[in-house]
Order: sequence, then structure tokens, then C-alpha cells
Amino acid sequence: MRAFASLIAAGFALGVAAPSARAADPYPTKPVTIVVPYPPGGVTDVIARLLATKLALRMNQSFIVENKSGAGGTIGTDYVARAKPDGYTLMIMIDTNTIAPALYAKLNSDPIKDFAPISLIATGPHIIVAHPSFGPSNMKELIDYAKAHPGEPYGSSGNGTGQNLGMEEIKLKAGIDLRHVPYKGGGQAINDVVGGQVKVAVLGLAPVLPFLKSGQLKAIALTGEKRAPVLPNLATVGETLPGFATLQWFAALAPAGVPPDIVVKLHDAFVAAAHDPEVEQRIAAIGLEVRTSTPAELKKFMEADLPKWPPLVKAAGIKIE
Repeated sequence: MRAFASLIAAGFALGVAAPSARAADPYPTKPVTIVVPYPPGGVTDVIARLLATKLALRMNQSFIVENKSGAGGTIGTDYVARAKPDGYTLMIMIDTNTIAPALYAKLNSDPIKDFAPISLIATGPHIIVAHPSFGPSNMKELIDYAKAHPGEPYGSSGNGTGQNLGMEEIKLKAGIDLRHVPYKGGGQAINDVVGGQVKVAVLGLAPVLPFLKSGQLKAIALTGEKRAPVLPNLATVGETLPGFATLQWFAALAPAGVPPDIVVKLHDAFVAAAHDPEVEQRIAAIGLEVRTSTPAELKKFMEADLPKWPPLVKAAGIKIE
């Protein structure tokens, strides 16, 4: 709890002052903005501010994190897509951005065409948690319980999130019926599971860690490809349902059209910042793993993620205007 709280507290700095010496290289010659399309204090915001600290030191320039939240992240995303492609407006993108084309009938930006990939930053699992009084304590028991109690409600941080769609995929693979209860954010969902109003939920790992440690929640399974170092004894869903895995991911991007030489500089700087020992340690403390890539690898990663979501959205009958 202290580790995650310290990340959030550190994250609210509005910007990071760079050393006074100016780099001989022409880029960057003025402050760089990193847009986070979500409110302050969340995991995406914390990661952006951790990186901004190291980027400023490495590139001899200020990196300022700016939160432009709303409409499921599309407001900030559209803002960056329309920004001048000069390397001075960047964005931390997450898995929600490759889910969005399956959710919305019309989007003002395309996650592939309108952005220049820089690097993947980190990945991590979601987690299925339950109230301590809930009978099942592992994935097999949850599946058996759901078969015996069709329509059991489960919570998530909202319609069309990776958490929601991950559980919908579990339902299809396991042949079970769980009723989705969407919340406006993970905090509300956690409160209701802790209070027992909803007995089970799939949520982000970082926010629930303090509640697992205090015994107010119990862990059922992780959604990732492998077990998480922060919870080494907790099995993955895939250990019960082979082939299942969903991840939350975080990546750095710029508007399409940024000059290639600037993309190279940004890539090198983001990779170095992400692998800084302090950043790696703090990201690990919230259940994520630093995972960087080349720009080409990030583009391929995102292109591979896009086709997964439309069938799940259709099967779940999710509609967002």
C-alpha cells in the first residue's frame, strides 16, 4: 500500500524541471507534453510521471504531463492525433485504445493510422477478486459455482473495458453465465466488493493490492500469460482455461508524421527511462512489468490486438454511443 501510495503522491507534480544545460542537438528545444487521456492519480498517470522525471534528465528538457480525460479516453487521444507532428506532443496509450474501434460506431482517430509508435512501456494482468465470504477461492471453483448459479453478478470498472471483455471471454470459454455490473471506475467497484454488494469482480491489479493485503478482498486468479511476481502463488486463468490471457498494456506514441529521427531519439529515451532501476522497481510494486519494444514491434503488437475485441463486444452485446 505504501509503495502504490507513494507513486500516486509523487505523480501529482505538474512537470519535471530539466537541467539548465541545453543539448547541442536541435531536439528538443522546448518543453515536451505527455498527454494522459485519463484523470490524475491512476496507474497510467503515475507511469507517465515516473517516465517524465527520467526523460527530462536524459534529454535536458522539461517533460510535462497533461491530463485530458473524458469519453473513455477518446478526448485526449483525439487531441494528440490532431496535434502538430513535431515531437512536442506525446501520449501514453493503453489497451482501451485498441478496444475502442470495436465499441464506438464512429471515432475521430485511428489507433494505428493516426499515431507514430515509439515503444511499449509496461504490461500486466487484471485480477479476479471476491469478497472473503464468497465461496469460490480459485478459478475452477468459480466456474463450478457459476454453472450452479447462473446470472451471478460480477463487477468491473466499466462497459467495454479490458476487464469487462476479459470476463466475457472467460464466460465463452468456460460456458458460464455471469451478469456484468459496470461501474464508473475501479474505485467504486472495489468499494462494492469490499462491502459485499457485489461478491466478485475483475479489476486492475494495482488498486486492489492493499485490499488483498488487509484481507478485505481475496484473489481468485490473474488474467495474464504468467503469474505475477507481486503475487507469486496466485494462479492464472489460463492454468484452468488453456489459451486464455488478457493484458493491460501501456505504450508511448506520437502523432503520425513525426520525423523519423525524432522517433528514434524518443524511442531511445523512453526505453532508457523505462529500464531505469527506480522506474522498474516502482512499476513492479504495482504488479506490472517493464516491457519495451521497437516502434515496429509496437505497431505489430497493436495491430494484433485490434481483431480480438469485435467478436467479444458482439457476444456481450455492448453498445456505446
